[in-house]
Amino acid sequence: MWKRTGFEEEAVQLINSDFRDLSLAANRLAHHAIKLGGIGFGASFFGLFAAIAAIYLLILDRTNWKTNILTALLIPYIFFSLPSLIFDVFRGELGKWIAAVAVVLRLFLPRHFPDWLELPGALILLIVVAPSLIASTFRDNIVGVVVCLIIACYLLQEHIRASGGFRNSFTKAHGISNSIGIILLLVYPIWALVVILF
Repeated sequence: MWKRTGFEEEAVQLINSDFRDLSLAANRLAHHAIKLGGIGFGASFFGLFAAIAAIYLLILDRTNWKTNILTALLIPYIFFSLPSLIFDVFRGELGKWIAAVAVVLRLFLPRHFPDWLELPGALILLIVVAPSLIASTFRDNIVGVVVCLIIACYLLQEHIRASGGFRNSFTKAHGISNSIGIILLLVYPIWALVVILF
């Protein structure tokens, strides 16, 4: 009878030990999932934030706040930084219809196709017709992040040079909004590089 009690106590201790190990493993799993999910959410959020900043700069280019920077570079930047959910919507049937309407209007009614629709139309066409190597592999890879970083650095350098120096780019009324927009373009690639490399 004494042997049986010792066996029960040993079994209880083993089961308690197993439950502690399971609890510790579940706790670590939850901690790592939250950590990695937060990093992934940060990259998606900053990608959306950067795409909105690029669209903001495209809109500013069509107003009297125009600068001498090459805004056509914002199209590949938006292509590489747009979050996957929005990108997939435009890559699907909706994007195909928008691209078809844009091409038909541009080909057959060029006088009725406004100039301000050139770059957004080019973006939709790029999203729809890009090969899957570029649209899937390079977008979700360090290649797309490096392209975004190069574009953002080039646009910042050109804006500072066109403004007449670093100080003028932040003190002139027209320069402040463009400077802030271009600096916001740097946030996504820097964050994504940190996430990818570390």
